[in-house]
Amino acid sequence: MAGPNFVYFDLETQKSAAEVGGWHNKRAMKVALGVTYSTQRGTYEIYREEEVYALLQELQRADRVIGYNVVDFDFEVLAPYAVFDLSQVPVLDLMRDVEKTIGMRVGLDAISEQTLGCGKTADGMESLKWWKEGKLGKIAEYCCYDVKATKLVHEFGLQYGCVFYFSKKTQRRERVPVNW
Repeated sequence: MAGPNFVYFDLETQKSAAEVGGWHNKRAMKVALGVTYSTQRGTYEIYREEEVYALLQELQRADRVIGYNVVDFDFEVLAPYAVFDLSQVPVLDLMRDVEKTIGMRVGLDAISEQTLGCGKTADGMESLKWWKEGKLGKIAEYCCYDVKATKLVHEFGLQYGCVFYFSKKTQRRERVPVNW
């Protein structure tokens, strides 16, 4: 019998916070594309903006959506497209969980670098540039890597009960206990 369907998820936007008047306007950023990895399917799926309803269906059907800053960012960007309340989707936001434990926000790059030994392949600003240049393939590749990093960080935390980050305060690699 198959286990639960965990859906790892990330999205990239068409517009920056500056272009929409600030971070409080995330809902105006618009989806460039979203990427999921389903443990049930065992594959990645890439959704363009015009396929966002299929993405929302996948998220809604998941036993748990797992992401990094997914509640405060990705779901906010998706909200204008949704016909249901995204807060009803069972979610594990790894960033929120780490923040709750250490009292500060730490990016995916910092966690994956110290936990897995590899960082992100690009950043959101590069993705915005690629959007303006029509390079959806580059955005998809970058977003797939972020989903993979999220998945690997989550799996590490499940296996070892912790993840790591580099603390600017202590100037050391610090352990963060997790119960995922």
